[in-house]
Amino acid sequence: MKTKFTANFELSPQLEEQIVAIAKRYHNEPHQLMKILLDIQKVTSNAIPQEVATVISRETGIPEAGIYGFITFYAMFSTNPRGKYVVRMCESAPCHVTGAKAVMDAIIRTLGIQPGQSSSDGQFTLEYCQCLGVCESSPAILVNEELYTNLTPGRAAALMKDYMRGDVK
Repeated sequence: MKTKFTANFELSPQLEEQIVAIAKRYHNEPHQLMKILLDIQKVTSNAIPQEVATVISRETGIPEAGIYGFITFYAMFSTNPRGKYVVRMCESAPCHVTGAKAVMDAIIRTLGIQPGQSSSDGQFTLEYCQCLGVCESSPAILVNEELYTNLTPGRAAALMKDYMRGDVK
């Protein structure tokens, strides 16, 4: 059975070294904060917790408050650990009228979790998000940075099973 993923975040010396290496690539480039955070969350359980923001701030000179504001503004970031695959379902009107509820129901059945939850194995987090910008191809989901459009419940369930088997990176 799948339950809410509540793993604690631990900043090991090895992980801190990885974060420092990524942040140093962008030293004196605060305008690259989006890229910094995207790169770092790939090695930090899809999250930027306070300990990580502190390291980023120290290495880039960007105030921690600015980093936190950025993280909390953009839905693609979180301060809490999330699954390896973050599945985001568009909840805008065009997706809704083209069958998003049935697609989301299929994803919920396949993954065994509800929106706002993560699988107990830490592989999946399911979230709603605002418009993905592909209204003409709705309903749509975003899995990490990969966009899937024109979904049906069957196609969405098959896609989740592909991820579960490791057939999709």
